[in-house]
Amino acid sequence: MSATEYGHIVRIAGKDIDGSKKLVVALSKIKGIGFNFAQVLLNTLQIDPNLRVGFLSENEVSIIENGIKNPENIGIPQWFLNRRKDVQSGVTSHNITTDWDIVIYNDVEREKGVMSWRGFRHMMGLKVRGQCTRTTGRKGGAVGVRKIGKAMPTAPGGAIPTTTAATTAKETPSSGAKQESTVKAESKPTQDKSEK
Repeated sequence: MSATEYGHIVRIAGKDIDGSKKLVVALSKIKGIGFNFAQVLLNTLQIDPNLRVGFLSENEVSIIENGIKNPENIGIPQWFLNRRKDVQSGVTSHNITTDWDIVIYNDVEREKGVMSWRGFRHMMGLKVRGQCTRTTGRKGGAVGVRKIGKAMPTAPGGAIPTTTAATTAKETPSSGAKQESTVKAESKPTQDKSEK
């Protein structure tokens, strides 16, 4: 692509990126590259972060890709990289896309093999980072609560269950109690607000 051509989709570091997006936002869509890393990378390479991706030349794309693959060669400090002092190799590097997924997978498997507490939590499928798990993070079906005193239908087809004498006494008031409440309501004198 030349400076006058516009690419609707541009491939950077193995990912297809929409050409209408700003460069700093588009780079942060690549796994392993965040917004801050994209800003530092573009400022170090002296490329305008607000430039649309579709207007990048092939030379600029290759410069950006080389900067992503070897950020320490262009002057980005080691503490800004996402893999410092690897456990097995001891090398500091910056991993992106599938390399980052593989590194994370290997870390989790190593924790499981060592049988650390984090590895145990990973094995059980529980939360690892100290979150509260009383209400969230539940798995499995919902367990209902059965009310006491209600009999479940036993016959197929939804037959009505028989009720016990204790539940009928609670549910239906005696006829004498019903009459007393109506008498009390009728004997109450009513006053109009206009008389006051």
